[in-house]
Amino acid sequence: MTTDLRSHFGLHTVPFTREIGIKDRFRLEQFDAAVKDLKTCIENRMSAALIAPAGTGKTATVRALLNELPEARYKTHYVKVTNLSKRDMCREIAAAMGVAPAGAYPFLVRRVQERLQSASEEEGLRPVIVLDEAHDMRPEVLAMLRVVTNFDMDSRLVVSILLVGQPPLRTLLRRDSLEDVARRLAHVAALRPLSRAETAQYIEHRFNIAGATTSPLDTSAVETIFEVGRGNMRATDRLALKSLEVAWRADTAAVDSNHALEARKLLWP
Repeated sequence: MTTDLRSHFGLHTVPFTREIGIKDRFRLEQFDAAVKDLKTCIENRMSAALIAPAGTGKTATVRALLNELPEARYKTHYVKVTNLSKRDMCREIAAAMGVAPAGAYPFLVRRVQERLQSASEEEGLRPVIVLDEAHDMRPEVLAMLRVVTNFDMDSRLVVSILLVGQPPLRTLLRRDSLEDVARRLAHVAALRPLSRAETAQYIEHRFNIAGATTSPLDTSAVETIFEVGRGNMRATDRLALKSLEVAWRADTAAVDSNHALEARKLLWP
């Protein structure tokens, strides 16, 4: 089916999938500013957060950021957060760093700190820990970061923590009990959904990198996709691809609002 779909619309690849290279990411000032500001924090050995609703480009922004950190200078560790206890969260961080995740919680913290210090002092690398889906962290687990980042009575900056999560993370960080954690964040970057004009640009961009000379979606289809998806990039991807499938099955060369509305019925109850 995918080969027929590509040939029908004159595409080299199927558009609107998650398989998109960093060099082909959609460039907007808000994304570039987030990457620049977060990179500056990490270069200064400080911690930061990236907060945005699901489907607004967090993952692509983090990938672009990590791509900007040379492997010769930085050692990055990625952890997908779940609703874990302090000990289990520490085990996940330890495992991501190649540290044997065994022993009691205080012992695990020491081993993680020793590994971070070794990377910094002996290997000449700046450790970076990315905690994704951080809005799912328990408050007491988030508070654990004060311990992990405390070196020489809090007098040295050794590791940068990047918290990545949805808007509930901001609410979480505003708790009185987490004031010290929030104060350790040198910058909080935020992303928003695309505007109407940006959504049209995004759709055209995705078609361009898929090999199309012109977009098969007419203006009415793009408008419908925006009205349904409200600028959410993930929703836009799903609806645009399903609209293509509907038009392909109808053997039409152009995708209009009727195809987009039919696609919506196939995607949302």
